[in-house]
Amino acid sequence: MICFSLVNFNGSTWPLRTTDSSPVPSPLPPKYLPPKYRTMPSRLFKCIPFLHPKPHPFPLSHLTTMSTKTKTRLRGVVFDMDGTLTVPVIDFSSMYKAVLGETEYRRIRQENPSGIDILHLIESWSPDEQRKANEIILDFERLGRERLQIMPGAAELCGFLDSKKIRRGLITRNVKEAVDLYHQRFEIVFSPALSREFRPYKPDPAPLLHICSTWDVQPNEVMMVGDSLKDDVACGKRAGAFTCLLDEKGRYGSADFTELDLEPDFKNDYASQGVLCHTFQSSPWKSLSDSAAQDKLSLQTDAEFGGLWATRLKISERSSVSSGVFC
Repeated sequence: MICFSLVNFNGSTWPLRTTDSSPVPSPLPPKYLPPKYRTMPSRLFKCIPFLHPKPHPFPLSHLTTMSTKTKTRLRGVVFDMDGTLTVPVIDFSSMYKAVLGETEYRRIRQENPSGIDILHLIESWSPDEQRKANEIILDFERLGRERLQIMPGAAELCGFLDSKKIRRGLITRNVKEAVDLYHQRFEIVFSPALSREFRPYKPDPAPLLHICSTWDVQPNEVMMVGDSLKDDVACGKRAGAFTCLLDEKGRYGSADFTELDLEPDFKNDYASQGVLCHTFQSSPWKSLSDSAAQDKLSLQTDAEFGGLWATRLKISERSSVSSGVFC
């Protein structure tokens, strides 16, 4: 089990959970928390590990040997959208049944208990069959957009990342219209934001590697966050990034998913600040003060968001900060 730590007021740190059997200190009283965190939703409070410490059901693999003084640089976090940044509203089981038919759905579901990859499945169909299947999928996704809701805690987490100058990206197998609606409705911009129009899509590592290349960072300086073991975690692992699995309902504890043989680096009911505080340190971005770098980023945001949200993206020079416990 990895050692958790917090920053004391005098700059020192103390462990909240260690590899030995020493008792875990009580959670910090609210009066010692920054004012903005005292009023955070109770649901977000409950998912911050250092406030409610509990054993991780998944091993933390290569992170288990890290000490509080050896922090890995975290320069970017890439999110899945449906079920991660948004409340799950798409009835995927009904969608699959509508596309495949009840009998075929049951057969494929029995052969693949961990889930059905409908997008890859229909690629082998005839053009006419693909057209009909895509129409059904688009209808379900359109209904999902009508009921689009932000995931509780997502805005607070994005604000936390912004305060640490950590980049935010997005990879989804949903369509671009859903991504644009998220940006417009909640005014939280992710860049790059790759929808399924980008090929190949998850679980292929290509979209995540594309984001790393755009940011000019290494995959091991990035975390992939999502609620799908076979899509999000697989994508992150194949790219060489850190992975965080959101499993609020505990569905990945069943035997159906043992065949995937995938272990996320972190598992939590939401990717709160506490997850990032475990092992990562704040790492400043390279200076974007030169005009060439600024022009490149401006062109990229204009192309992705049609100029609508480019004005909201503030490009500023990142000055270096002293490394320490990232919390």
